[in-house]
Amino acid sequence: DTEGLLRIKEENQKHYRRAQRHQEKKEKIQRHNRKLGDLVEKKTHELKTQYEHLANLRRAHILELTSVIFPIEEVKTSMRDPADVSSESDNAMTSSTVSKLAEARRTTYLSGRWVCDDHNGDTSISITGPWIILPNNGDYSAYYSWVEEKKTTQGPDMEHNNPAHTISAALCYATQLVNTLSLILDVNLPKKLCNRQHFAFCVFLCVWCFNSEFCGENLSRHRFTRAVKKLNANILHLCFSQHVNLDLLHPLHTLRNLMYLVSPDTENLGR
Repeated sequence: DTEGLLRIKEENQKHYRRAQRHQEKKEKIQRHNRKLGDLVEKKTHELKTQYEHLANLRRAHILELTSVIFPIEEVKTSMRDPADVSSESDNAMTSSTVSKLAEARRTTYLSGRWVCDDHNGDTSISITGPWIILPNNGDYSAYYSWVEEKKTTQGPDMEHNNPAHTISAALCYATQLVNTLSLILDVNLPKKLCNRQHFAFCVFLCVWCFNSEFCGENLSRHRFTRAVKKLNANILHLCFSQHVNLDLLHPLHTLRNLMYLVSPDTENLGR
């Protein structure tokens, strides 16, 4: 029994020494983990700072791009609604009739359905200049109506200020701007609109030049509507990626959504 007791005591001493070594290893590992934790925290702070710096650079590039090359502005027409003139001249018109006329003026028949237009059609959005505008309500029927008329009408080409020309040019510029924004923001677009692209060198900057689907040959109504839907989807995707206020967006307002995206008031622009 005495020999067995001594043997157990020796084994206990071995286990105790081994436990001490394990405790030392544990403390060493804890010190290493704390050191790594401090390093990770420091690197995380540096990464966050770099992200903020990158976002500020992206934001500065976008604001410069949209102020120098692709300015987007709201253009208000000075046309007066004939219904307002007639209502002023007709003293016998009831308030219910006036409200019904106002409600009718706020709706637009677009692609086989009635669409509410709060801006009453008196506002357009311009890009690269006040002469290149798009209707605010998203009604681009003037383009394919002009294409159909051109197929059936013989004679010289339409005048340069034809609305179909401005619609095509505005959508082409919007496509170029959206693709450039996707490069700056490093956001992959869900829809592809450009068939070919090449790199062009300018005097003070280098830009990607795109061959847009809206330029070149006249598109049929189906191809034109399909291309517009792709463009609107890409714009909405960019707006979602930059956390633009959803209450401001409308799926048919092409340039207005772009204007909200690149606005200096967009807090998360460049994220």
